[in-house]
Amino acid sequence: MKPRTKKKVEIIALLSIIWFVITLPLPWILTAPSEAAQTQLLIILEITGMISVPFVILAIVWTLKPELTT
Repeated sequence: MKPRTKKKVEIIALLSIIWFVITLPLPWILTAPSEAAQTQLLIILEITGMISVPFVILAIVWTLKPELTT
């Protein structure tokens, strides 16, 4: 793998991880919710993941092919 391509892959991975961590409801996870809230938390995490995936894909595509943004 070329050094430039490897650098792009590392940046994409880092930005994707940051995106998913920021979008998680961390205060809710850290306070250890009750059983009733646990089900809601799982649903919120699933929705957050489904909403985040297109943005991460767009970031990857635009990083690899910047000419698609114009």
